[in-house]
Amino acid sequence: MVMRTQALLRLTVTALMTQTGERQTDLAAGIGQTQAQVSRKLKGQRSWSLDDVDLLAAHYGMLPLDLLAGPTHAAEKLALSQHAGNARHTTRPAPQPAPVPAGSPTPLTPPAPPTAAAPLPATREATSPDPKPPAAAPAADVPPAAAPRRRTAPSAPLADEIRATVTRTLTEHQGDLETAKAALTKSAIPDVMALFKFSRVGGRYEHTEFPPTADLLKKKSQKGADEVWEGRPKWRATELHRAAGAGLMRLDVTALDMNAAYLAALKTHLPIGRLVPSPGDEAALDPRRSGIHRITPPQWTTSDLPNPLGARKVPGDLWVAEPTLRLLLDCAKNGLCEAPTIHESLTSGSTEGLLEKMRRALVEVRKEAIAKNDELTTEYVKFMYSKFVSTIGESSANREIRRPDWMHIIRAQAFANLWRKAQKAHVSGLTVIEMSGTDELHVAGDWRQVFAEGRDLAQVKQKRTYTLGGDQ
Repeated sequence: MVMRTQALLRLTVTALMTQTGERQTDLAAGIGQTQAQVSRKLKGQRSWSLDDVDLLAAHYGMLPLDLLAGPTHAAEKLALSQHAGNARHTTRPAPQPAPVPAGSPTPLTPPAPPTAAAPLPATREATSPDPKPPAAAPAADVPPAAAPRRRTAPSAPLADEIRATVTRTLTEHQGDLETAKAALTKSAIPDVMALFKFSRVGGRYEHTEFPPTADLLKKKSQKGADEVWEGRPKWRATELHRAAGAGLMRLDVTALDMNAAYLAALKTHLPIGRLVPSPGDEAALDPRRSGIHRITPPQWTTSDLPNPLGARKVPGDLWVAEPTLRLLLDCAKNGLCEAPTIHESLTSGSTEGLLEKMRRALVEVRKEAIAKNDELTTEYVKFMYSKFVSTIGESSANREIRRPDWMHIIRAQAFANLWRKAQKAHVSGLTVIEMSGTDELHVAGDWRQVFAEGRDLAQVKQKRTYTLGGDQ
């Protein structure tokens, strides 16, 4: 699918603004228009004219054809003196374009990270499932007024960017899969951040990339952790293992693997702005908000299902991410435990659609690559989403965003998804033997009657089988 010229131009201008650190007012002044005119054109509410293309090309010091060749090509043509840090721009003679081989794929080129003096241009989410922002949230926490709803943009252009990067890298390394894989691994973080930024073009909500970080979200040491507990599981059915070890029973067990656990977990309610304090359960019970919460967890006495809090051994209050709290509240509704006591919360207006366009593109390319037995692309997609989750907190490997709350929420969502699979197995008559990490569930019984087998996100695959009380 070929991206339409207007959409490609909007994407290119947004990327160039990000790379130069421009605001909409800066660009408007540079091309002799108002900020409102530029804003409408960036949102797709108005079209760029051919005269606009000439003005934009002169503003960025390149030929009009370079500007229309896509964000990667345009970024390469951008003069070094116009990179982030120069708030004002002057028109300079356009550089001569380098010859580009016909049909060459366009790689993902990440825009430069934003600075405090030059924030990124506003974006608004176009994904239809997004909830409305809370009406009573503090001024600094409320997303901008929503633009008229449009149909969700297809993920194909983003998916094409991923495919093109793989093709280009493989070509550069003369078809050598190992060296191409090493190169894609190295570029996975900037590539996925570029993909995320492109996915936000035309978005409904402006998200905050560097909000003030609460002390409890800061690491206590360079290699230490902060105060948020994600609910990572490490559980075994102790009584069954003890009985099997004593020779009292034998069970045929299958270890199941949940496919692309972190990719599936990108569909979760993420805070849009900075987290603000909310006492008691007022914010915790608002489905339009998301964040972290200090709770007194309930006692867990259900021996044939793992505790939703995972492998935590220390008693007392703790801070948990949104998916963990929602899971505990669901367990309370189902009579599995008492409801947790919520003491305080740090929340923001939230949406489930912040990562949705990027997630759909990654899912699309992954599914296609699996069908073609293209392990290079499959691994590249895995690098991208796993590195995105692991580096969006406090990481020296990713300077383009700092959202430790997002990192905790996505990880907690992966653990909550795994727990719900265990509950589904239990309710369906399977015996849950073990659950650990983000993706491993051991069950006894005919699991194919409960779960579909395969490599899609909604399916599971068999890792191994063993006999409890036999070879283990």
